[in-house]
Amino acid sequence: MDRLAVFLLLSTCLFGQATTPPVPGSLPEAPIAKPLPIDIDTPADKRVLGVLPNYRTSNPYSVYQPLTVKQKLMIGAKDSFDYPLLFLGGALAGLDQLNGSDPSYGQGMRGFAKRYGADYGDQMFGNLMTEGFMPALLHQDPRYFRMSTGSIGQRTMHALSNTFVTHDDSGKLDFNYSEWVGNSVAVAISQSYHFDDRNARSASEKLVEQCGLDALTAVLKEFWPDIKRKLVKKSQGTP
Repeated sequence: MDRLAVFLLLSTCLFGQATTPPVPGSLPEAPIAKPLPIDIDTPADKRVLGVLPNYRTSNPYSVYQPLTVKQKLMIGAKDSFDYPLLFLGGALAGLDQLNGSDPSYGQGMRGFAKRYGADYGDQMFGNLMTEGFMPALLHQDPRYFRMSTGSIGQRTMHALSNTFVTHDDSGKLDFNYSEWVGNSVAVAISQSYHFDDRNARSASEKLVEQCGLDALTAVLKEFWPDIKRKLVKKSQGTP
């Protein structure tokens, strides 16, 4: 939970510096009943809170359109190597340094550098596996499709359910194997450089932590356009 707190705090602190006000009129004034699927290469908003990578989020669709293998790998690459992960890796490394995690890394700048590489690697491998390689291998869709309308409770449950349910390439709903298998592979890789946590309990905790973090970021992605719309109206003095 300490890692999650740092993740959310970092996003909030950087929001004021990373966002730029959209051009007036660029946001829809009312939800569209049946919007067409967006192009993943030109997402409507690349970052939630102006910081968090948001390349896998799509609008509701009228006709489901599957992604190619290249498009899936592109989503994973964009979310893995976007610059905000550099800040997140540094924040997590600083927290681990204070807590004395991975004691074999030592302290000082050398220990921080090792923790930084390990924490950045955790995020990178997780994104690559869950959004790129596993969706390509398992023929599943890595995108998060916003509900965009409905009550707050309904939309929250829709976002949280994305951790367990996703589309396959035929458009049918299926268990989100890409999320759980992908994060499991990422955790297994991380065990090769987290020398002090090579046990089943630690691996299980990391798996649940990463999947839980993905679920919370899905909630942010669901409501971010609404929050941004209100912020724009407020900055323009619109009642």
